[in-house]
Amino acid sequence: MFFNRQTSLRLHEEHLATVQLWGRLEQALAARLAEAEVLALCRQCAAALGDEVSRHFGFEERELFPRLAAAGEGDIAALLAEEHDAIRHAADAFTAQVSSATTVSAPLRTLGLELAERLVAHVQKEEMALLPALEDLIDEETDRELALAYAES
Repeated sequence: MFFNRQTSLRLHEEHLATVQLWGRLEQALAARLAEAEVLALCRQCAAALGDEVSRHFGFEERELFPRLAAAGEGDIAALLAEEHDAIRHAADAFTAQVSSATTVSAPLRTLGLELAERLVAHVQKEEMALLPALEDLIDEETDRELALAYAES
């Protein structure tokens, strides 16, 4: 989809990066690549989670979900917020496993695959519902304000 709003475009770009990174991890875990390579990729994914679950999710929850709810799209905002909570819990568990890992254990592999699945499914929902709604919901001035606020967060 093509996005006209800066805010939508920035979120879309981050979604693409998330899907690409977690897709690589999913493939690496499924293919059972070299242990050191998979562990390094797990660490890269864990580091990316910090920005994803704090900055990205926080911005959506503070700035976008209330706007969706006010526009009559509260159901999708509530669903996405619930998914954020579930992803945060899985991210905490994954990050804890990665921080102490010296090998790719079965629990780490399971958590990585679960988190990859959750993140990709969540991104797909946001791409199909949140971003198109945002395109219709905000005007150019609000878009500039949101894009600036997001860049500064």
